[in-house]
Amino acid sequence: MSSNDSLQTLYSNHHNWLHAWLRSKLGNAADAADLAQDTFVRLLQRREHLQLNTPRAFLRTVARGLVIDHWRREELHRAYLEALAHLPQANTPSAETQKLLLELLERIARMLDGLKPKVRRAFLLAQCEGLKHQAIADQMGISVRTVERYIADALYHCYLLRYADE
Repeated sequence: MSSNDSLQTLYSNHHNWLHAWLRSKLGNAADAADLAQDTFVRLLQRREHLQLNTPRAFLRTVARGLVIDHWRREELHRAYLEALAHLPQANTPSAETQKLLLELLERIARMLDGLKPKVRRAFLLAQCEGLKHQAIADQMGISVRTVERYIADALYHCYLLRYADE
């Protein structure tokens, strides 16, 4: 059986179950349908052949990651809209610019997701808050050397992601 045949069988046998499971997690049938489809699209993009002993557990694992991504995007979107609401009307960007900015924020969030929480926090304190290494060390209760290492790790991580396809 080809990889596409096995995926088609997986889809036929488990799509309705996955959609129902996602609906129970999200409380929204439309988002559940989108994420169920995204789960199978993610599997289509895999190069290796799937040999699954427990297909529902596997699908649940893939879908759970997509649900977490969905919740993060929603939270980011809410925070962005809240920040826009506090801007004076004259400073509010156009709808097109807002969409581009939100996409950029989502890309940045995905890049930062790969960092350990302490590394991400040190990096954001340096980049977004403009804090010096000593101030970050004091705030986080760690050494300046550790702050330097965390920021270097974050910069290297971003560099690898930025140039991964080249």
